[in-house]
Amino acid sequence: MTDANQLFGQALVKSLVGERGHIRIARALPDIDAELAGRVHEAMPYSIYQLLRHMHYWQQFMLEHLEGRKPQLPANVMGSWPEETSPQDEMSWQTDIKMFLDGVDRAVTIAETAQLDEPLPHFPVETRAGLLRNIASHNSYHLGEIVLLRRFYGAWPPPGGGFPA
Repeated sequence: MTDANQLFGQALVKSLVGERGHIRIARALPDIDAELAGRVHEAMPYSIYQLLRHMHYWQQFMLEHLEGRKPQLPANVMGSWPEETSPQDEMSWQTDIKMFLDGVDRAVTIAETAQLDEPLPHFPVETRAGLLRNIASHNSYHLGEIVLLRRFYGAWPPPGGGFPA
């Protein structure tokens, strides 16, 4: 791995986990319970649950490309949003959070170990770095919406505070 690759990989890791610009993604989610996750605010078109499931959908799609597989695109963008607004129960919600955060960890491992400028076998116009940056920016965008919803509901900051670490 070249020095430039390693330095860019370190920058990607910071973007994937959240740093300086916003709270770490792993601190912003685990204390959200199923009731809060399924709450619908009249000013927002989706719940926290729907946001997290949408984030997970695209993160998983991009991770599959990064790991050499060829995922199937949805018929349309709405295929990446769940219709249901809330999780089935607390246990399934906590599983959703864990699966999403496990995906962040997988992305971090790729950023730390892969040759980032290599094109992807099933997505030749894109590099590993490009997809990792896409995961980071997509997650960051929607994490901001989750934080905003938490503020609307009086559920902010999380334990330990809401400042970047």
